[in-house]
Amino acid sequence: MSSLRELAALRVAFVHDWLNQMGGAENVLEELVQLFPGAPVYTSMYDRYAMPAAYQQWDIRTTFMQRLPGVTRHHQKYLPVYPLAFARTDLSAYDLVLSNKSGFCHGVRTASRERKAVHVCYCLTPTRYLWLFDQYREREQIHPALGALLQPMLAQLRRWDYAAAQRVDHFIAISSEVQRRIRDIYHRESVIIHPPVDTEYFQPAQKPSIGDYYLIVSRLIPYKRIDLAVRAFIHLPEEKLIVVGDGRDLAQLAATAPPNVSFIGRQPRQRVRELLQHCKAFLFPGLEDFGIAPVEALSAGRPVIAFAGGGALDTVTPGVTGELFAEQTVESLLATLQLFDAHAYDPVACRVQAERFSVAAFRQKLLAYLEWVLLQPAATNLPGTSARP
Repeated sequence: MSSLRELAALRVAFVHDWLNQMGGAENVLEELVQLFPGAPVYTSMYDRYAMPAAYQQWDIRTTFMQRLPGVTRHHQKYLPVYPLAFARTDLSAYDLVLSNKSGFCHGVRTASRERKAVHVCYCLTPTRYLWLFDQYREREQIHPALGALLQPMLAQLRRWDYAAAQRVDHFIAISSEVQRRIRDIYHRESVIIHPPVDTEYFQPAQKPSIGDYYLIVSRLIPYKRIDLAVRAFIHLPEEKLIVVGDGRDLAQLAATAPPNVSFIGRQPRQRVRELLQHCKAFLFPGLEDFGIAPVEALSAGRPVIAFAGGGALDTVTPGVTGELFAEQTVESLLATLQLFDAHAYDPVACRVQAERFSVAAFRQKLLAYLEWVLLQPAATNLPGTSARP
């Protein structure tokens, strides 16, 4: 290869864990498809009715799991089957395989006797329910007794998952936290390329002004820790908190919320942008691998108050684009809110920070890295050589 333009001539395939719900992984996949239009997307199963209509124009290729009863609605129940499905997927005829992984899709076959594809894994996280099971069990509210019964199966799956990771040629991590996990769990090096954020859409208001409310935009589920913010505002009766989103915790959160906390459900994208543009600050109390919503707030020119962990460590600069609170407790968040001055943060600085994570930045970094990867001699495409020298 002599230029990035030649990437378009490669036989490229994407691998994605499943296509039955929208989230950050699907946002990344959409960008990959934009970069390499026409490249097939291999996945375990696909629910065309749950995904955007545009996906129906893609070349989506599923495994035998597509025929399993109820798999698109209850895909977690088929946990032991995913390794087999992906291990049977032979992509060695391609030049480049890009796996967009949080589960098992990095286990596809990319080598045969005749040829080998270069396999680059864009790692959203090492498989959470294998390596961070206690965290996952709490997040998904799995009964401890069931968790104990699952341990022998999980141990076997961990062995498979680790071996599959050793066959990947190059790893990309979405954040410093995920890079650390890849090193600690898979014993592999990686580069960091943060996920793309639509900074073109989330612009500051033409007439900037700061409203009288703090803002959360989130699914209302346990690990998002919206409860911390709701309880903190009990002690801040003069302040307002608006919560956008829904989820299984809505009724419980609303029942315990003080009058100054409003739950307004899901909102159109334009309304979310307006709320971001004028909030005092965006609150992000959960622990996320990256976290796109806080960057959207920064892109709209507003600061972020986040728990000091996970992806927020990469995106929030204390004293410049927001603040980090040290512990996931009401007391720690409350102390930060009590000292917070919404006028102390320059909207321009917030916007500049967000642009580091723009779609354009993602594309430029990814294409440059792929060019570097594909220029390497075949001998360097070995486990342990996934980071740029």
